[in-house]
Amino acid sequence: MPASHPYSPAARTKHPLRPLVAALAAALAAGGLAPAAAQQASPAAATPPDDGKLETITITATKRPQPLQATPIAISVLSGGALEELNLNNLSTITAQTPTVNFRTNASNKDSALFIRGVGTISTSPGVEPTVSTVLDGVVTARPGQATLDLVEVDRIEILRGPQGTLFGKNASAGVINIITKAPGKAREGYLDLSYFQGGEKRVRLGASGELVKDLVRASISGMAGQFDGNVTNVFDGSKVNGYDRSGVRARVDITPAPALKIGLIADYTRSEDTTPTGVAYATDVRSYPTNTVTANPLFGAAVAPVVPGPENRQINSEMLTRVHDTNSGLSAQVDWGLPGHLLTSITASRQWKNTQFQDQDRLATLYRQFNRIADRGDLDFTQFSQELRIASTTKGMFDYVAGLFYLQGDNDEQYRRDVTRCPTSVEPALPSGLVPCTPATTVSDNGVANYGIKSKSASLFGESTIHFAKDLRAIAGLRYTQDELRYYHGRVASAAGVPGVGATRATVEGSTRETAWSGRVGPQWDVMPDTMLYGTLSRGYKGPAYNVFFNMSPTQDNVLAPETSDSVEIGLKTELLGKRLRLNIAAFQTEYDGYQANVPDLVNGVIVTRLINAGKVSTKGVEVDLTARPIPDLTLNVGVANIVARVKSFLCPPGAAASCDINGKPLPFSPDWKASVRAKYVQSLGGKYALDYGVDATWQSKTNFDLAQQPDSVQGEYSIVNASVGFSDSSAGWRVALLVKNVFDKSYATFIQSSGNHINRYVPRDDERYVGMSFRWDF
Repeated sequence: MPASHPYSPAARTKHPLRPLVAALAAALAAGGLAPAAAQQASPAAATPPDDGKLETITITATKRPQPLQATPIAISVLSGGALEELNLNNLSTITAQTPTVNFRTNASNKDSALFIRGVGTISTSPGVEPTVSTVLDGVVTARPGQATLDLVEVDRIEILRGPQGTLFGKNASAGVINIITKAPGKAREGYLDLSYFQGGEKRVRLGASGELVKDLVRASISGMAGQFDGNVTNVFDGSKVNGYDRSGVRARVDITPAPALKIGLIADYTRSEDTTPTGVAYATDVRSYPTNTVTANPLFGAAVAPVVPGPENRQINSEMLTRVHDTNSGLSAQVDWGLPGHLLTSITASRQWKNTQFQDQDRLATLYRQFNRIADRGDLDFTQFSQELRIASTTKGMFDYVAGLFYLQGDNDEQYRRDVTRCPTSVEPALPSGLVPCTPATTVSDNGVANYGIKSKSASLFGESTIHFAKDLRAIAGLRYTQDELRYYHGRVASAAGVPGVGATRATVEGSTRETAWSGRVGPQWDVMPDTMLYGTLSRGYKGPAYNVFFNMSPTQDNVLAPETSDSVEIGLKTELLGKRLRLNIAAFQTEYDGYQANVPDLVNGVIVTRLINAGKVSTKGVEVDLTARPIPDLTLNVGVANIVARVKSFLCPPGAAASCDINGKPLPFSPDWKASVRAKYVQSLGGKYALDYGVDATWQSKTNFDLAQQPDSVQGEYSIVNASVGFSDSSAGWRVALLVKNVFDKSYATFIQSSGNHINRYVPRDDERYVGMSFRWDF
């Protein structure tokens, strides 16, 4: 294949780290933010002595600042500092630190998804909402793929578990990932963060913030860039894949024109090119469910040679570079206006997401008569506009409350092209393996192009109140009314009839639907004793209607999917013991989902695809434990344990299903029954300004099923991953250098295992093998 061909490995775009650093540094200096030596540093405030107590965590999960321990919601909090030290750079990596969260990876972030308590949405269709809502500085991201952006200048991440529809809306029926970035302070300061890891992975982050106009304007600007060739080898040309090339910038301006008025303006832009392949060969023997019958596929094994399929394989053999070009950008304005006893808040935002993916669906380098060559290209253009207006009480009384209006509009347009090359006949003799090579004279090329899209509108009215019956007894009650409108269009042109993997030509069709729904929660809180609180909640979640709009959409799939609803009961304990040196939070829950929106195998035009349906009822129940402790001032421990049983309760089998429907009682995908994480950090003072710090973090999980249809090979066995670090710092100069070892015991595992019909694929994580790196951070 010529290097100029858009599908060829040589088509990889080179996006460097370089210009970003120079451009950002120039912008900092031009804006007067550069805290270089030329600017006079203010004297450092005296640091109070460390009393060994845990730091009080304030969250905004209830749309108002509130202590974590006083909030009747199961919440995990990850600080930005911890993310930086652990080298966790996007949401897919935080799952190791939060046992109730899991992530589905794929060759395109359009196909990725987050799961909380065993529930998430798996679909490439723009007509279905995520089950886990991602919120960035108060702005809801409407599509799952938008949640894969790199994390820049994060103050903390709040993970709200269970239905959160009362305050966060319709796409939060399993939970919310609430990302809060750092606000600029008064002092002029900056930072530079560099890291380099084995395999040529390199990252840089830098930024500055401070006051521009005294008591009026504060601003910050930060940027990041990262590059990694990958840890999978393409034997076709010797190149590395499964890597990334990303950069981004984020700017924020806070204006305080009056003591009671604050205006926050935020702009962000990230771009990335990922080269995640469409899986690497894991096995050629495929078992069926429920009979466990084995179908051997030696021809695929011969065609993919010299790659040897296996559980630890990190090789592919492909003439095409599978890759994704992605840009995410946004603008938002938040206005907070203090009124007597109240705070009025308006958040206006616009976001845009562009995604172009190239995928090798046959996963082979050579064309044979037995295997068609299938190359896909998809182009996505998505824009959203949102407006939230809310009022919150700020004075203590019998009722504390927040109420508001919310509007979200999304416009999604996509074009998807599939090119199919085959040789129905061949004059070439068969190879000893039985494979029959194709010649140019006997090949036939066809294609299909589909244009489709979704337009959605959602408006809601919400309110929630905390009712104080007594000093130690209160209750929370909230309600949300939502109205959804959803429209779709779809049309496809095929170059010929009967092309494998390409549906027939179809004139453009349209459809629309409208739904209204109520969601909410209610429950008591009881302060059993100082620093100990018991709570219970009944919650109802709602996920809007959906259309299964995709390339091979057929007339039998035009029907609208009904909304998905969830009913949850939760009880919890939040306590601080040993003089606030130990924090223990426990939650027990059970959630029932009805109208569960899920993909199931379906046969379309002779090809097995997935069909999005209302699959019936599922349930998830379990116990979660979060523990943070400082047994001595220099040692901090974080422990998380989750036992979550997520199961199919009553499956509705669709006509023509291409897999067994006997899955009642079986596990939901991407939900291990047990998962635990441990993180420890010990700081050793060397006297004066120098210190050493030692860190170790580990995660363990039981076996995980990746397929709702229970394909027997799509299971990752239990495994554990251990990481370690040692750092050396100078507190007066503000720098720290660290050595990090990832996957200390060199354990190979898969983040996703998938059947492709004639073989099994696995997706290779960054830490599939042990690697070592260095990081350096300077705060100035």
